[in-house]
Amino acid sequence: MSKAAVIGGGFAGVECASQLAKRGIDVDLFEMKPTKYSPAHKSANLCELVCSNSFKAMRVESASGLLKAEMKLLGSVCVECAEESAVPAGGALAVDRDIFASLVTEKIENNERINVIRKEITEIPTGYDAVVIAAGPLVSDALAESIKGLTGSAFLSFFDAAAPVIEADSVDMDKAFLQSRYDRGGEDDYINCPMNKEEYEAFYEALVNAEIAELHEFDKKHVYEGCMPVEIMAKRGPDTIRFGPLKPVGLRDPKTGHRPWAVLQLRKENKEGTMYNLVGFQTNLKFPEQKRVFSMIPALHDAEFVRFGVMHRNTFLDSPRLLNGDFSMKKHPEIFFAGQITGVEGYMESAAAGIMAGINAARRILGKDTVVLPPENMIGALSRYISDGFVTNFQPMGASFGLLPQLPEKIRDKKERYGALAKRSLEMLGNMIID
Repeated sequence: MSKAAVIGGGFAGVECASQLAKRGIDVDLFEMKPTKYSPAHKSANLCELVCSNSFKAMRVESASGLLKAEMKLLGSVCVECAEESAVPAGGALAVDRDIFASLVTEKIENNERINVIRKEITEIPTGYDAVVIAAGPLVSDALAESIKGLTGSAFLSFFDAAAPVIEADSVDMDKAFLQSRYDRGGEDDYINCPMNKEEYEAFYEALVNAEIAELHEFDKKHVYEGCMPVEIMAKRGPDTIRFGPLKPVGLRDPKTGHRPWAVLQLRKENKEGTMYNLVGFQTNLKFPEQKRVFSMIPALHDAEFVRFGVMHRNTFLDSPRLLNGDFSMKKHPEIFFAGQITGVEGYMESAAAGIMAGINAARRILGKDTVVLPPENMIGALSRYISDGFVTNFQPMGASFGLLPQLPEKIRDKKERYGALAKRSLEMLGNMIID
């Protein structure tokens, strides 16, 4: 009889186990609680929320709303339990965290094909038809060492130090220009966002006085090694970042004919060029502060942030080097990864990765071809992002319309555009049969 092992009882693990069981595969679901707890966990329940109790917006015209709508079509246990345990939160899906975790635990433990085993796994188990590693961002040290042995230590990161990413369409190109430094490489390698002296000084004052996000105790150790936040660098003096990530050397603004006082460079985040990252702007500012301060750069006055900068513990793989779009390993196709360890960011994104890993692990066991949803779907776009070899400095990513291919027609109204993207996605997924 076919059998799979799933390591981790968080969002990705429970979704993965549920999808495997739905396809007739028996599952051993390993969860180390309550025999051992991470620094952030307190409850023995599966799917324990350790941060916010919100799963973000419900409306399908939002990226997070579309993601949940797609997950619901695929039979998500987390979305089902979230709706059952919802609390009033305006347009967001927020839950009573204890009721939510209890509901998920009950559904999984009552599934006759899922055997929940409460023990710590320190090595990748053998003897199964497929193994799915759905360990979260606080994976135990022993299991992390085993994963390192499987993937190579160079492909496993323990701290997430990421610069913000914005939608390409939201950059004001009347206030920016395309150029590579010293004209090396293609002319469109970078979008350059210039500032004059007055603009820079206002930006600098806002940056050094902005609010910094508080770190958990388990985030603090080594979090800044080799990657200093731009706001900390700026506090060393007003010219420090002007001779660092904002240096204008080798650039000339074609609108003025002169070298700018300071320049922020934007670099493509994906092959399609729908997203750009702020080069050298790793930051630990609070998210609203990032939007307020970085939008002071003239070309970014209406910037739409796909991902804010973060600096915290977040164990994740260099997935584009290791994983296929179906969440299986390139070198070990019987081993799958799911959840935040793959480089998806967020509760529901982790759950969505678990859904796809579970579907594909079952299909691999049953001798069927694995599937990757189309790039027009939010889940498909995330699957492709974590396996996109074009991305060299891989960083975790949450659901965003910036991941999706653009519509053939130009729709200027953002709400209308997002609605059209969501309609396209749900119609495509609704017409698919995924057994």
